[in-house]
Amino acid sequence: MLADLKAWLRIGSDEEDGVLERLLGSASGLCEQFIGQWLVVRDAAETVVADGGWQRLMARPVVAIAGVEVGGVALVPGAYAVDIDAAGEGWVRARLVDGPGRVTVRYRAGMAVDEEGLPEAIRHGIVRLAAEHFAARDGEAATPPAVVSALWRPWRRMRLA
Repeated sequence: MLADLKAWLRIGSDEEDGVLERLLGSASGLCEQFIGQWLVVRDAAETVVADGGWQRLMARPVVAIAGVEVGGVALVPGAYAVDIDAAGEGWVRARLVDGPGRVTVRYRAGMAVDEEGLPEAIRHGIVRLAAEHFAARDGEAATPPAVVSALWRPWRRMRLA
């Protein structure tokens, strides 16, 4: 996306690359918060309650659940169950022999293998937001363009408590 941002800003040199990379990272993080999904697939580890009930994992979309462990020791497959539903929500149900406790779930979540695999509208929104922040670095107030939220809105997933 760096090349896209440099083209958008009409920057031909590499002098600003460090700043631009950080702005892209910040814009990507804001995108993840807005749409409620991880962009690029990465590893996650999450501790959940093991009381025999289904527990939803926080990151999404979940692409794989690698295993469940207690204190670094993997549980045998019969001691837990996992599911990934059609919406990409990851679910784990575990029951420990000595009663309720906590288990660590290791899994992978994200929309695409790399940034090139992201939908074009998401990528363009990230570039536009990073460009806005670059333009506002001289003390001007950065006001995200409305087009950014319009580009991201189709991928927004919200959870109701």
